Amino acid sequence: MRKLIKGGTLVDDAGEYRQDLLIEQGKITRRAEHISVDDSMEVIDAQRLLVMPGGIDVHTHFNIDVGIAQSCDDFFTGTRAAACGGTTTIVDHMGFGPAGCSLHHQLEKYHHDAKGQAVIDYSFHGVIQHVDQAILEEIEPMVHREGISSFKFYLTYNYKLNDGEILRVLQRFNECGVLATVHPENDAAIQWRLAQFKQQGKTAPIWHAHSRPLACEAEAISRTINLARLADNAPLYIVHLSNGLGLDYVRLARAAGQPVWAETCPQYLLLDINHYQRADGLKYMLSPPLRPHSELDKMWVGITDGTLSTVATDHCNFPYSQRQQMAASDFTRCPNGLPGVENRMALLFSFGVTTGRISRSRFVSLTSTAPAKLFGLWPEKGSLLPGADADLVLFDPDQQETIRHADLHDNGDYSPYEGIRCQGWPVMTLSRGEVVCRKGQFTGKAGHGRFVSRKPFINRE
Repeated sequence: MRKLIKGGTLVDDAGEYRQDLLIEQGKITRRAEHISVDDSMEVIDAQRLLVMPGGIDVHTHFNIDVGIAQSCDDFFTGTRAAACGGTTTIVDHMGFGPAGCSLHHQLEKYHHDAKGQAVIDYSFHGVIQHVDQAILEEIEPMVHREGISSFKFYLTYNYKLNDGEILRVLQRFNECGVLATVHPENDAAIQWRLAQFKQQGKTAPIWHAHSRPLACEAEAISRTINLARLADNAPLYIVHLSNGLGLDYVRLARAAGQPVWAETCPQYLLLDINHYQRADGLKYMLSPPLRPHSELDKMWVGITDGTLSTVATDHCNFPYSQRQQMAASDFTRCPNGLPGVENRMALLFSFGVTTGRISRSRFVSLTSTAPAKLFGLWPEKGSLLPGADADLVLFDPDQQETIRHADLHDNGDYSPYEGIRCQGWPVMTLSRGEVVCRKGQFTGKAGHGRFVSRKPFINRE
């Protein structure tokens, strides 16, 4: 049946509209102040609700193997949680493969992992774990044949790239229409501090934060921005930015006209370093770590002034029980990452829109439209225009809910946001016109989600 969403307020990145919205064959086909009902339509009553483009989370890690552990959310449970939180598309960061493997090796693995499992549409970021001529030649077909138009490289961990490798790969990205994404932390500084702390017996969770201070992240952000400038202004996207100094480097680059964008995550807007002093501090182990409370306000400034372009989650779920078993006496043994894909939309709405920090349209831009444009999904995703996929979230701006892990749909055993009270809550999610969540109840099915081949990067900002 055709679906008619009637009586709501449509919100996109440009404004708000008192309009009905018609869905046919999974697409938005019409918007008008009044659309008459007929027998061919299923009517969804959106009175007092906001009708927005479904969320696009461009930073998840489902089914990832980090060497010492594998995350507990696969492409079914992870996308189920995303759908129940109002997200209708994810772009997952592939993990590292065997040493020396090709780019296609990991793509084939991830296609196998996701096919028939995802409940919402999905794509992948490529990952660069070494640089040689074969890898450089493989980038172009990955973009133009496989639809993988963004790649990630790391400045820390086992497969970190050096500056020369970064320059080579950024230049090639620029030639092939790729948006480079980077995990920026200074590995040498981290290893030096870790060695000191281990020698001193400082192995409690709080020392994780001290081992990766904000200067480690900010230095790597500045360095990568300068390398991108040297590579003929290669477009660059900074993932999970967590601190004000790094934000200042992004702000300066953007003011100079350099094509640089940055994302942050709810944990860097709402949680702080004091969580590592709690008895359950292992729940908050992630990299970059949580920062001093003063940094949270700086990140909100970046949200409001436009320096930060997107809010993603970096969802990477390892159960607390597993963390305790592996790392009760030594934080260095703890797998890093937080769950959060289900709570992103509600948290940003509650602490951004409801508090007056950002408008509803800015909310849509941060969570959907800007990610769609940056990562080659626009205009099929992130839009309410006729012809777009009917990926929608209906939000009740007045509904108040408390986050409880018992009510969530991931495969872990805790939420870092447990007990946080939200005003503004997703009450229905539609993926290509199909209702996949209604009032907190999952109604979708494995395999509904499709792989989305993404377009080469074009600066649409």
